[in-house]
Amino acid sequence: MKKITKCIIPAAGMGTRFLPATKALPKEMFPIVDKPVMQYLVEEAISAGCTDIIIVTGRSKRAIEDHFDSNIELEERLDKTGKFDYLKKVKWLNEMANIVYVRQPYPKWDGDAILRAKNLVWDEPFLVLFGDDIIDNDVSAAEQLIQKYEELWDPVIATVGVSEQEVSSYGMLEGELMWDTTRVTKFLEKPQPSQTSSRTAVIGKYVLTPDIFNYLENAKSSVGDGEIRLADAFIAMQKDRDIYGLQVQGTRYDAGSKIGYLKACIAYAMKDPELKNEIQDFIKNI
Repeated sequence: MKKITKCIIPAAGMGTRFLPATKALPKEMFPIVDKPVMQYLVEEAISAGCTDIIIVTGRSKRAIEDHFDSNIELEERLDKTGKFDYLKKVKWLNEMANIVYVRQPYPKWDGDAILRAKNLVWDEPFLVLFGDDIIDNDVSAAEQLIQKYEELWDPVIATVGVSEQEVSSYGMLEGELMWDTTRVTKFLEKPQPSQTSSRTAVIGKYVLTPDIFNYLENAKSSVGDGEIRLADAFIAMQKDRDIYGLQVQGTRYDAGSKIGYLKACIAYAMKDPELKNEIQDFIKNI
């Protein structure tokens, strides 16, 4: 069985929930303290053993490429002024992994974004990380998924438990529970709570096998709009092979929502020894 060394990070979405900020700045480049969301995702992939990062971008996403590129003028200035800690951090950005970019001309949902990277993945299993989910844990969510994949050798989807009120906001799965893992028997796309007893929600982190591309290419839209959705491919794939859901460990922040993003900023600031006390004092005095 092949080891996972490639990670696809879809980043072509329009970020409408953060308008007008995302009109010029990709939401993936919003900072959590001093690092953008995208850097957290790339570092998560690297922590799991990935060496090749495929970022799927669209219009107005140039800032992502610039972030991981070299900046000779900045590096020279930091060197001349003796700011070597900052210099090390800046140079690390274009050395951390082999990062390539694929263009998604139109935002045709998540399945189309994955398909855009097909020719770079070929016949290898791969990791997928979407920008909405930040998991804070000593063992990254990506590492947890790959470890489980290497036990099962079948696709593994990250899941979290949600409340009844949250069910209709998520893709949900039903199945046979085996410790922290669920063998999926049914996928439901944003059902009403009355339609399922499951409280196991899918989040945007997966280990997928290359046969997913066949299902994406032949997927039939569940809502009849012709868009290519991962959820529709999963429904078809599950009829032919096992798919597993893994309840990942750690604190999850939904960086794709305003409140989730703000919670992540506060939580990560509280982990910074230089910021913790001032943040605590600020919150107490609000």
